[in-house]
Amino acid sequence: MAKVKRSGSVVKTGKVFPVCNAIFLILLMFVTLYPVLNTVAYSFNDGTDALRGNIGLWPRVFSLESYRSILSDKAVYQAAWISASKTVITTILNLFWTSMLAYVLSRREFLLRKVFTVLFVLTMYVNAGLIPNYLLISKTLGLGNSYLVYIIPTMFSCFNMIVIRTYIQGLPEALVESARIDGAGDLRAFWQIIFPLCKPVLATVALFVAVGSWNSWFDTYLYNGGKKELYTLQYLLKMKLATTQASANAAKATAEALSSSTMTTPVTIRCAITVIATVPILVVYPFLQKYFVTGIALGSVKE
Repeated sequence: MAKVKRSGSVVKTGKVFPVCNAIFLILLMFVTLYPVLNTVAYSFNDGTDALRGNIGLWPRVFSLESYRSILSDKAVYQAAWISASKTVITTILNLFWTSMLAYVLSRREFLLRKVFTVLFVLTMYVNAGLIPNYLLISKTLGLGNSYLVYIIPTMFSCFNMIVIRTYIQGLPEALVESARIDGAGDLRAFWQIIFPLCKPVLATVALFVAVGSWNSWFDTYLYNGGKKELYTLQYLLKMKLATTQASANAAKATAEALSSSTMTTPVTIRCAITVIATVPILVVYPFLQKYFVTGIALGSVKE
């Protein structure tokens, strides 16, 4: 009888944990999704009504004026093209140079690999600061007010190099040795054998680089602030938000100005800007999701 009771308690315990785990994950999902859905609801709500607050998961007074206000500006499409093109180019070049250097530093026969690794890692801890970087990029290299300022300084990342190198070191050494027996050099062994096997970690790094490049606006503020045709989407939307806030402050002065700004307010404009800037990343992420967990797990811990 005692054994039966024990087995029954074990069965009950085994059922309780999955139920509690499911409830916890559902609550966690709701807590995570609520701010996102609430932002979307605000972006589709009338501006004046949004000032009352208490909007949940659905707009109280549906309106597209916030999106019309943003998308009616032709400069937004030019800025979106600049952001998209620099994100694609930066991601491709960063993966190209970073993965090649990671492969070189993963080779045991390279005698100076530890020295170079230490030198690269030091750049993660020691930084000259904002002013020296600005003088180097803008004055010495002459990249100010040019499209190349988005590309050249971002073609390599030390952190990404370490992640990719650690992943490569976990691959069987016999793969490269068999390639060399067949007469392949280091470059061919990398492109035909190692590179295809690095898809998980490369997809993970690509997501890091793409998100960082897409969301960046400070580089535009520093180097291309005086050239409107080189504005990125994030920088232009930030300026538009500041303009909307200034207009809202001025609108408080007269009843006529207030009535002309009833359809959009800084609250709804800010939420619409957040949605517009987030959608491209949400579209790309599902295609890289299956590689993300694997790339992080295998690229961060050496076996």
